[in-house]
Amino acid sequence: MIEGELTFASVRDWLARADELASQDRVDLAKVSKVDSAGAAFLLELTRRAAKNGSRQVEFINASQALRGLLEFLQIDDALKLA
Repeated sequence: MIEGELTFASVRDWLARADELASQDRVDLAKVSKVDSAGAAFLLELTRRAAKNGSRQVEFINASQALRGLLEFLQIDDALKLA
């Protein structure tokens, strides 16, 4: 689970847990309070690491409408597996 902000200011801290998060089948985004383009890039990085380490794709669950809108605006929503 990712909690709190997923922004330029916080992504560096989340990168320390990237391998752990990428190894999960599902990553819960219900408690993400704020996200920006750096946060969206972090989700792409999790997808990349999961594919590299296990030929699979992480499923992101409980994404807010704001996050979904950002991913669509950035035209990367198709690259992520949102449930």
